[in-house]
Amino acid sequence: MSATAAQKPKKPESSLAKRESRLAYYLLTPTLLVLFLLAFYPLGTVFYNSMTNRVFASTQEVEFVGFENFRNLLSVTARQLEPEVDDAGNTVMDPDTGDVQYQPAVRVLPREPRRYRELGQFSLFGNRYVLGATDPEFILSIGDSLRFTFISVVIETILGLGIAMVVNSKFRGRGMMRVFMLVPWVIPTAVSSRMWEWMFSSSRVGLINVVFQKLSLGNGQIPFLASETWQVPAMIIIDVWKTTPFMALLLLAGLQIISKDLYEAADVDGASKLRQFWSITLPLLRPTIAVALVFRTLDAVRVFDLFQIVLAQKRYSMASYAYYELINGQRMGYSSAASVIIFVVITVFAIGYIRLLGVDSD
Repeated sequence: MSATAAQKPKKPESSLAKRESRLAYYLLTPTLLVLFLLAFYPLGTVFYNSMTNRVFASTQEVEFVGFENFRNLLSVTARQLEPEVDDAGNTVMDPDTGDVQYQPAVRVLPREPRRYRELGQFSLFGNRYVLGATDPEFILSIGDSLRFTFISVVIETILGLGIAMVVNSKFRGRGMMRVFMLVPWVIPTAVSSRMWEWMFSSSRVGLINVVFQKLSLGNGQIPFLASETWQVPAMIIIDVWKTTPFMALLLLAGLQIISKDLYEAADVDGASKLRQFWSITLPLLRPTIAVALVFRTLDAVRVFDLFQIVLAQKRYSMASYAYYELINGQRMGYSSAASVIIFVVITVFAIGYIRLLGVDSD
């Protein structure tokens, strides 16, 4: 008898199962309707506006412009710079540094069909290049947001794991320690941002500068929020202080479900604490770490309030730049295109985490 013939015929679905299936769809209908009204419809509206020239709070006629907003946001080009020469044909040198003087970037960057502005310069194989963009501020905001996300999430995960392991151990006052651990997280972002803005003040009024001066690490006037070198690190420090308790709370929940019997058996076998961490704690905590990373990374990519409150127009995240274009520039279509790009970046991160860390299988 062949394998096909040996297979049992499938039983027809019972009428009770069909009625239960229909009932499930009927019960889900209100939820799906609310989800459509609160999520899919606004998202679809943003996608549509991103392909128009809609002006916020204006009666101007809306025109469909296709992907023009995205081209203006993301267009980048590189052009080689030639050394400056004098009337005699000699290369002009900087009298102070002795370096070669190159022609201004504005001479080589295209102006048609789009006007490119200087984003930065770099040297490669002995040649000097200028990097231009139609919207340098947005390109910089992408880099700053990704740098902020990567560094802050890594630090918060490491510190959060350490704090979670400490408060998970038995010691007197553990409950009170868990309460105090959450204090930075429960403080509203607007309040904590203003508090850190004062502490990062570029004078002796700021606490950080006072401490640095006492430790002979500066003159007490380090411009943390004015210098481009310090702005993103300052944002990372603020975010790590505020959000590490959130990561610790998630990881503590994961530690609570690991059976104590495993550690007792490891102690009997003579395994060291470090060996127990690598062989028991970390493998069993991996699903929790994956979920914590997904939530924290997606939240960090779309950071808005921290950059907006502390830096305002001095430096942008992707979200704060989209807000600026909408409120100050009134370019609703352009701002919507920036929001769509944020959505795409978040989607890429989410799918990458799910596939890389196995969240779907765990």
